[in-house]
Amino acid sequence: MSDLTNKITSQIPIKEPAWIKEFKAFIMRGNVIDLAVGVVIGAAFTAIVTSLVEDLINPILGIILGGIDFSNLFIVLFGERRPSLELTRQGGASVLALGSFLNAIIKFVIVGLAIFWLLKILSKLSLSVNQAKGPSPTETLLAEIRDELKAQRGAPPPAG
Repeated sequence: MSDLTNKITSQIPIKEPAWIKEFKAFIMRGNVIDLAVGVVIGAAFTAIVTSLVEDLINPILGIILGGIDFSNLFIVLFGERRPSLELTRQGGASVLALGSFLNAIIKFVIVGLAIFWLLKILSKLSLSVNQAKGPSPTETLLAEIRDELKAQRGAPPPAG
């Protein structure tokens, strides 16, 4: 029976669906892999920014503003107020978590500034690399062809 199965399967070509080929090509493109690496690095960076805000910036701001603990800065709209935001929420109260919101704003500003400076640095590096390279061989060849065509028409070649 196995010989018969082998003959049948060798005679019937099994074709891979086109969408699987397209998906493999899509996954193996550099942009998708770069995006995946960016997401992983972004997650790690978010953890660092969270620690920076909650462990360093908020205590300093709390001291400057008279001992305010931002993590427990909240307004109870309905229900019983308890010693902390977490306990108040567990008690079923409805709260406005102003401290959590301020933490999110501070984190957003820090991440935004980091991305801004990173892009600014990468832009300068890209400009200096592009300026140092000069024209590519293709550009040089096209310029020579242009100059030759102009010379054939009787126009003087461009300077530079």
